[in-house]
Amino acid sequence: MINTKTEHSLSDNPEHGFGGLGIAPKMLAVLDQLNFKTPTPIQRKAIPVAIQGKDIVGIAQTGTGKTLALGIPMIQRILQANRGKGLIILPTRELALQSNEMLQKIGRPFGLKTAVLIGGSSMSQQLQAIRNKPHIIIGTPGRIIDHLQQKTLSFHDVTVLVLDEADCMFDMGFAAQIKQILQATSKDRQTMLFSATMPENIVKIATSHMKLPVRVEIDRQGTAAKKVEHELFIVKKDQKNRLLDKLLLEYKGSVLVFCRTKFGAKKICRDVRNMGIATAEIHSNRSLAQRREALDGFKLGKYRVLVATDIASRGIDVKGIELVINYDLPESAGDYVHRIGRTGRAGMAGRAISFVMIEQRNKIMEIERLIQSMLKISQLPELPAPRPIQSIQQDSREKHHFQGHTRRFYRPK
Repeated sequence: MINTKTEHSLSDNPEHGFGGLGIAPKMLAVLDQLNFKTPTPIQRKAIPVAIQGKDIVGIAQTGTGKTLALGIPMIQRILQANRGKGLIILPTRELALQSNEMLQKIGRPFGLKTAVLIGGSSMSQQLQAIRNKPHIIIGTPGRIIDHLQQKTLSFHDVTVLVLDEADCMFDMGFAAQIKQILQATSKDRQTMLFSATMPENIVKIATSHMKLPVRVEIDRQGTAAKKVEHELFIVKKDQKNRLLDKLLLEYKGSVLVFCRTKFGAKKICRDVRNMGIATAEIHSNRSLAQRREALDGFKLGKYRVLVATDIASRGIDVKGIELVINYDLPESAGDYVHRIGRTGRAGMAGRAISFVMIEQRNKIMEIERLIQSMLKISQLPELPAPRPIQSIQQDSREKHHFQGHTRRFYRPK
């Protein structure tokens, strides 16, 4: 694998804009009209390589503009060649819809046609979109496989394939489906992998299903957003709701709350609503329409708080989130990086606060090793009195107490 790892530096020279990256003049004009003036580091490094038709393994922290980095070369190549089609595979419905929105922005002036194949939406509408001969198909693995099995879709003419958030798809158990899709496409295709982390199972794809891919790495793997301030509180389980109440009174901007389960998300959402705060929830028990309404409402300010499981930790692009709260710690350290990447996006400042129980100290050590930084442990503030139990059943008290809140979990290698 060819390595073009870089760090942010003056050599990126943002004053050059998108010119000189191999982008066609008409595409440059559209980018200018859409106010895309300065490419991000991943766009500056990946676009020229992708336009040359080379395979790419792109690694960049979340929120750095990977969709545009893959979208510009794909649209340009397919429309210029006037043959073949593109295929973009993503782990969630929300990411698929978001990617389609971005592709349509830059491709609509050129007559770009897309088809979005995701669960929870009308199969008949998807069939109509396929019959319309789309230039690019965007979808989740499960629904794409449904179409392949029903022979409503063929990938023999796919010339550009993108696996976005590839590590997340493997974590969600899509390995078999991805392998089946790869085998259904032409070996002569161009393949691009994009993610913020790149575990070994992704490297295996690069070596077995890609042609001498160029590795484009912006920052090392596991790098957290630079302008996000991290903080954690050591809590007992029955203190979490009261701490959440206090933080939501202290922080007046938009807040994204992550929890571990869909049942927890529903309970937290009800509890926050009882505070008189407009709140929505996103998890796998919600329909596609409900999830879209929640996310759109959060983007537009209809909801100040969005409660979500890890379905929203990858690539959801909402500008100006003031605070991300890890009500429950994520299962993996890599997911922590993705979660907090929802704040501090596009160079803005942000804040991430995690609720940690004493028995989870090993998880904190894993996170600190990955991001190579110690998380600030703050003294638990005076909490409000428990409110009457209306929607959330009080949990049993923890047996263990944390002594010495200044202790650091991080242990350098």
